[in-house]
Amino acid sequence: MVETLSVLAALGTGVTAGVLFAVALSVLPALFAMEPRTYVEAHRLLGRNWDPVMPLIVLTSTGLNVALAVLRTGTARELYIVTSVLLLGVSTVSHLCNVPINRRVKAVATDGALPSDWEDPRPLWRRWHMLRTGLALAALVVGSGATALH
Repeated sequence: MVETLSVLAALGTGVTAGVLFAVALSVLPALFAMEPRTYVEAHRLLGRNWDPVMPLIVLTSTGLNVALAVLRTGTARELYIVTSVLLLGVSTVSHLCNVPINRRVKAVATDGALPSDWEDPRPLWRRWHMLRTGLALAALVVGSGATALH
């Protein structure tokens, strides 16, 4: 059972880190290159499928790492605890920082020009995204270390 949980935890943590890294490496530069109106439209399209899926992947991966922390002892337990905390950080940054920005972008009317008081959220969104990407990559490294102890 521990082996199966380890594989699933590593898979979920790897998908989380991989998706966030890909967004940082490729999607963000593309979004920054767009005119604001085009960015708003692209943001809506990009989030359509990820918004419901990513929280499930991150929280499931967190739960699997918590379960492994309970089932393991010694250094492996400590590493799974750290991995869980890092993934919880990814979820917290996403929920409290990126998601509210996403909602504001999606609330912009799709017809006509952007409101005169519209502030471009891309720089702030990128800062929060880079934080959660770093947390996810750290979780992948630490969780891999825990898995290697099996």
